[in-house]
Amino acid sequence: MPKTIVNARVTFRKSPIHVMEQFTFHNVDSAMSSFCNHAELDECVIVQTCNRVEVYGAADTFNEEKIRRTWASLAGLDRDAFKGNIEVSKSTDALNHLLRVATGLDSMVVGEEQVLGQVRSSITDARKCGTSGESLNTLFDRAVRVGARVRHATGMNKGGISVGSMAVKLAEDAHGRTLEGQEILLIGTGELSTLVAKSLKHHGYPFSVASRTLHRADAFCSSNGGEPVKFESILDDFGAYSVIFVATTAPYFMVTAEKVASSRRRDSTMIIDLSNPRTVEESVSGIEGVRLVNLDEIAGIVERNVKERESKVEDAERMLTDELPVLEASIKRLEAEPIVAGVFRHADEVRRRELAKAMEILGDVDEKTARTLADLTRSIMEEIVAGPIEHLRHASEQGDDSTLKAAQRLFGPPAD
Repeated sequence: MPKTIVNARVTFRKSPIHVMEQFTFHNVDSAMSSFCNHAELDECVIVQTCNRVEVYGAADTFNEEKIRRTWASLAGLDRDAFKGNIEVSKSTDALNHLLRVATGLDSMVVGEEQVLGQVRSSITDARKCGTSGESLNTLFDRAVRVGARVRHATGMNKGGISVGSMAVKLAEDAHGRTLEGQEILLIGTGELSTLVAKSLKHHGYPFSVASRTLHRADAFCSSNGGEPVKFESILDDFGAYSVIFVATTAPYFMVTAEKVASSRRRDSTMIIDLSNPRTVEESVSGIEGVRLVNLDEIAGIVERNVKERESKVEDAERMLTDELPVLEASIKRLEAEPIVAGVFRHADEVRRRELAKAMEILGDVDEKTARTLADLTRSIMEEIVAGPIEHLRHASEQGDDSTLKAAQRLFGPPAD
């Protein structure tokens, strides 16, 4: 039987950001290894973004309770924390969910471009970590290709609003629909920061960029616009800015109420925290003249774009309906591949043995003749096994275990 694909997730659909951030993994590579070692998963890939924390696994059988227990241990949570927050899918539902994630249909902003890159990065990281295998490699590679094709074919992401540009739009609405004349600070140089910077640059707004090192901020600005500033200088001078975007991966509160209050010099300051986990202290919102916004509030803007995207979404949904059975077949046929390899190996052993006999009978032959004979026997062998191999792969796709078992007995390793 092919491995079962399972997906366990905590996303913005069921959990607000301040709840979801409790389920994040601070060391994703270590977490993937832990799920393989302690949750009985043969393969594991983690997709972790601002709006979702998802564990994908492949195994002959899976134990949902062990997945929860391992996750709770890694995140330092009580298992009761999962109630009402976690969703678990398997087999077809899990495959369909990943396709929807990769195409942007499951995003806070439908068609968001960033998530496709995050899915691609997730499988790349799992490969490097050694926690992915044939099943998840096949699943994720296919999902990335489908995601790109659906976006291109439907134009679903064109003219769309990313989380970064949504954040800028929210700031504009709060300042009379323009940020002209405002002092703007962007903290962070990651993917979300890039989206914010691109939007600010597109509108022609000057802004400052701070990162852990001035070199990193300078490199970021050379590609995305903005002026680099020393990280140390902004920590005690948040009051110099009227709009502050924070998008970092720091595991602590970088912007605290004490620092904001002590540096106030403006009537109003808007702070937009796009980090996950959050890096702006919640009590900042209690300071007079300071407005704190996080990803949960940004979700409200999505509704403004739904109607104009409905037709594109319907086209994307139809494409996924066609792609899902193809993806399922690709996963199922993996079961036949070891047997296919056995068929090839057995046939090639016979070919080599008989070719050696023929060459011995022929005696000395020139290199061209020897190569021609080798190519001829290989072509004949491949033509002979092509039909049976196609039947084996078809049997795998159809779940025909009896045919696969018979082939395994014929071409598999001999029993002890």
